[in-house]
Amino acid sequence: MKPVNVGIVGLGTVGSGTFNVLTRNAEDITRRAGRAIQVTHVGARRDNPAADTSGVKVSRDVADVVADPNVDVIVELIGGTTLAKDLVLAAIASGKHVVTANKALIAEYGNEIFAAAEAKGVNVAFEAAVAGGIPIIKAIREGLSANQIQWVAGIINGTGNFILTEMKEKGRDFADVLAEAQALGYAEADPTFDVEGIDAAHKLTILASVAFGIPLQFDKAYTEGISKITAEDVSYADELGYSIKHLGMTRKTDAGIELRVHPTLIHKSRLIANVNGVMNAVMAMSDAVGPTLYYGPGAGAEPTASSVVADIVDVARTLTTDPDNRVPHLAFNPNSLSDTPILPIDQIGTAYYLRITAKDTPGVMAKVATILSDSGINIESLLQKEVDVANGQVPIIMITRQVKEQSMNVALEKIEIQEEVVGSVMRIRLEQLDG
Repeated sequence: MKPVNVGIVGLGTVGSGTFNVLTRNAEDITRRAGRAIQVTHVGARRDNPAADTSGVKVSRDVADVVADPNVDVIVELIGGTTLAKDLVLAAIASGKHVVTANKALIAEYGNEIFAAAEAKGVNVAFEAAVAGGIPIIKAIREGLSANQIQWVAGIINGTGNFILTEMKEKGRDFADVLAEAQALGYAEADPTFDVEGIDAAHKLTILASVAFGIPLQFDKAYTEGISKITAEDVSYADELGYSIKHLGMTRKTDAGIELRVHPTLIHKSRLIANVNGVMNAVMAMSDAVGPTLYYGPGAGAEPTASSVVADIVDVARTLTTDPDNRVPHLAFNPNSLSDTPILPIDQIGTAYYLRITAKDTPGVMAKVATILSDSGINIESLLQKEVDVANGQVPIIMITRQVKEQSMNVALEKIEIQEEVVGSVMRIRLEQLDG
């Protein structure tokens, strides 16, 4: 049978890893795919010593790979949403299948890309766009296809998880750990995408669409970063029995779908609360199977290449199949995607961790409790720490029961204007992740 010719666009970390995995495991890959898969053309602005491309056509203009009539599958690994989008749409227009690890491209332009692919009868595969080497897209889209998904929660950014782990285990400050993460190569010089949750929101947008059969709606995802988390918050949460994780959460409710990324307290008894370092994990709750947890490396050359190559194998297996009978890009047939609304954050209910800094005067706790009670907010647990004799202030830490964010906003506004309360109240949402 004719080999499948692959063109790789981008020869950076993931591109070189993909090239090496395809080359090293060629025999097993051929046995699995039913035909040989070979890299025949690489587009890269410069050579990468991590990949020996001798014997393979290399073009400095990456568009030449897409234009190559001998290439069957384009593997887009350059990142970004400008040139990458143009290349992917050009590949689709020429009838080529596409494999990508580009979460921003899929989250922001996936609806347009998938529509173009449907019209041309080609595949766009994107397993590596979410959680690196963890095959979570396939697990939800195919492995759980018998289920109604209730919610999906994930630690899907290794940089943020590394920072919070170091803060918890060593009592370090955010800025200190961030500097180390940058030195180790876990965080970029501009770490905004990682620490402010944008990277995780891209991935969560994709997970929500695959789980619930809705169009991709990145612009409606609520995103909050971890830069305001202090070593004290991490310590207090631990004392109360919780870990703080930068969690992506999507849940289907009667009112709509939650789509949010933010720091979250998770009880230490939950497996996902014990995912540390740069590792990723995704938990899904479904009606038939119940809770399932998927754990592994969320980045890196060969872990991500594992997912890229798996997509290439899937494409190779379906080259001769009827396009109408392939697995839909977003798990549900395109004409049956739901218009279920994405809920704004103030309409979502969670429990909360609150840290209030107050002057050491009588009656402060009673005032705070009265305001919370008047807003329909019940206190689950409470810590009142020792007074800081240097400034006469005392931290009050409490866990509330579940309440709608709108009600919590009103209560915190009232608390913060009290004369005895110093500065803003620190709030972190809390998820039980029952099951």
